[in-house]
Amino acid sequence: MNSATVRNLLVRGMLAGLAAGVLALIVAYFLGEPSVDSAIGFEEAHAHGHEHEVEVVSRSLQSTAGLATGVLVYGVAFGGIAALAYCFALGRVGRFTARATALLLSGCALLAVYVVPFLKYPANPPSVGEPDTIGKRTTLYFLMMVLSVLLAIAATLVGKQLAPRLGTWYATVAAVAGVLVVIGLAYAFLPTVNEVPKDFPAALLWRFRLSALATQITLWGAFGLLFGEAAERLLNPRPATATAGRAVAASS
Repeated sequence: MNSATVRNLLVRGMLAGLAAGVLALIVAYFLGEPSVDSAIGFEEAHAHGHEHEVEVVSRSLQSTAGLATGVLVYGVAFGGIAALAYCFALGRVGRFTARATALLLSGCALLAVYVVPFLKYPANPPSVGEPDTIGKRTTLYFLMMVLSVLLAIAATLVGKQLAPRLGTWYATVAAVAGVLVVIGLAYAFLPTVNEVPKDFPAALLWRFRLSALATQITLWGAFGLLFGEAAERLLNPRPATATAGRAVAASS
């Protein structure tokens, strides 16, 4: 793959990430923000005897411009990174088409980057979590994420090494089984964080975490579809003669 193709895929990846970010923003705004508002209301109702903190950035600005900036910038950034990973993965992970490779990469990235860490350290709304432990919680989350990504890469390499001896199916099963074992051990031995207040509404916590998961699924799923279509059109353009032939047939 030459540099011009890589550059074109990078641009398409960033644009697809931006478009996917817009869809994720809609989901986050309509599903996630009501839960955030409810969690903030819970926090304020239980802040008896504490001095009211000065609001540096208004809540309305946070839920609109702030949310849009964060989601869209994240979408563009991860779209560019995913496009570069796609350039490396295309043709190396199996005999998949350009579209299928994009969807496969997007799905694996969703699992490795978000779902696996999420199951151990799920997202929490405001008023959940102690301020003194935020550094520890952030470190544990990123440690779980890095471990998950490294395991995904290792599973791909191991599967390719085993495929000539075991066949594609059994090599894939063996690689996935190894990943599950290591992730299970990580879940068991890494510290558990449980700082949800006893009287915090369980339904509210559940809705917030579902909305966070839905936002990420929308982001990665839309990116896989959009970027896959863009990559297919770039890498496998339709012949001009076939297009002209269909146009003539339609006109007749």
